[in-house]
Amino acid sequence: MSNTESSKPTNFIHQVIEQDLEDGKNNGKVVTRFPPEPNGYLHIGHAKSICLNFGTAEKYNGECNLRFDDTNPTKEDQEYVDAIKQDVEWLGFKWAGEVRYASNYFDQFYEWAQHLVREGNAYVCDLSPEEAKEYRGWATEPGKDSPFRERSPEENLDLLERMRKGEFDEGSCVLRAKIDMASSNMNLRDPILYRIRKESHHQTGDKWCIYPSYDFAHGQEDAIEGVTHSICTLEFADHRPLYEWFIENLPVPSQPRQYEFGRLNLNYTVTSKRKLKQLVDENHVNGWDDPRMPTISGLRRRGYTPASVRNFCDSLAVAKTDGTVDMAQFEFFVREDLDKNAPRAMCVVQPLKVTITNYDEGQEEWFELPKHPKDETMGVRKVPFTRNILIEQDDFAEVPPRKWKRLTQGVAVRLRGSYVITCQEVIKDADGNVVELKCTYDPATAGANPEGYKAKGVVHWVSADNSVPCEVREYDRLFSEANPTGDKEKDFLEFINPESLVIRTDSRCEVGLVDAAVESAYQFERTGYFCVDSDSTADKLVFNRTAGLRDSWGK
Repeated sequence: MSNTESSKPTNFIHQVIEQDLEDGKNNGKVVTRFPPEPNGYLHIGHAKSICLNFGTAEKYNGECNLRFDDTNPTKEDQEYVDAIKQDVEWLGFKWAGEVRYASNYFDQFYEWAQHLVREGNAYVCDLSPEEAKEYRGWATEPGKDSPFRERSPEENLDLLERMRKGEFDEGSCVLRAKIDMASSNMNLRDPILYRIRKESHHQTGDKWCIYPSYDFAHGQEDAIEGVTHSICTLEFADHRPLYEWFIENLPVPSQPRQYEFGRLNLNYTVTSKRKLKQLVDENHVNGWDDPRMPTISGLRRRGYTPASVRNFCDSLAVAKTDGTVDMAQFEFFVREDLDKNAPRAMCVVQPLKVTITNYDEGQEEWFELPKHPKDETMGVRKVPFTRNILIEQDDFAEVPPRKWKRLTQGVAVRLRGSYVITCQEVIKDADGNVVELKCTYDPATAGANPEGYKAKGVVHWVSADNSVPCEVREYDRLFSEANPTGDKEKDFLEFINPESLVIRTDSRCEVGLVDAAVESAYQFERTGYFCVDSDSTADKLVFNRTAGLRDSWGK
């Protein structure tokens, strides 16, 4: 490979690959894989792994396989398979060949299990789960051999076949590797290779009632597929000696190597699949794709773009230690992308009626505003102006604070892209709430600032008579604590942010958005970045707040 700028190593894994290519290893080929277990939706931590595995393959003109490690039918579902494929494609990656499954190799795994038994390297163990735990020992003391460890290969082969045929109950026996019960690495203390699981599998149906462990399947899958660099997160570092033991003791077709990098954690959320599933199952959120969730599907629904997720992941160090990143850093990348690419629009989230008393009833005129102030190629949008308009409630103050630059009685402000208005009268309801403003407009101020007065500020608005009803969902961080699992005395659910979702049902947006497509993104001027939610109907659009115009969480 030529030493071009694009091929220079950018992390320790790329350094390894560069050296392997220089040494002529693997016939100059780079094959990686992304191997999710289909027992939940992917989250932002998986996105980093996706970008690393697929991005590495792209960088070195190699291939990346998408392989589902579907070895546990009790927790897996076709729904998760479909969602994961969609997530990878949404991020812009293409896997090599067909989607692969660990279950594609179940026949081969079983033959290799028989091989280990014949070689005296595996045995059927009848210890109960409780007894096996006791025999395993602790990190500070060695385990002790199972009383079934010295069964003959012939007896073990017979018992294994009877396991496969379903003659034994779940939990009554397992197949274990015979390695070293005194090893300081707990993973080498005769790990389980096969368990009895009398469950139907989403790919193989009822063909099998015993299923291989992840540790037994992982390295052999890589070997079958010709993976050259098996990139895992750091928690698998202690499993690498076991990975290598299987490769050395089985007649596998290739010799993959495993490399570990630190996983990505975000503050103010959780990335444990078990905890994410708990949030879903107990209805703390509205499904795996709830926009508050750190799942890729949740981020997509929230309005994050593939480019923003990839740019964020590419900005992170690929290190040999785990790390936690501030959510604000992630939000920076979505703001950066949407600022460049999202068209502008106006939406009044909490409307306050304004009547322009000197504008004729029934009159309507249209103003042209740029769809993007810095990108003329996006063109213009047309906004109707009428006697009755709506502004944000927060853009009016009866008693304005110091340096107030919005509407108050007797002060002129500019309506974005149209006229200057002055509030003349405030209408209140019986409870003293402001419900309407009576204002006048200056017809000479369309696109001009005549002498005599100066507008104090600019506010956004929509026509009350010709705008689109919409619902606005204001999302914020799911948890109120940066590390919701850090307090061992409290359940992480206690830190759910009660303000993580605020729904505004009477919002109004520009009429030009009436046919806005699901997932289309906009910058609502002066408000933030929003996208169209899949809950939208012909009668009402639903917008999700992706992020504010700037980070305000700390305030």
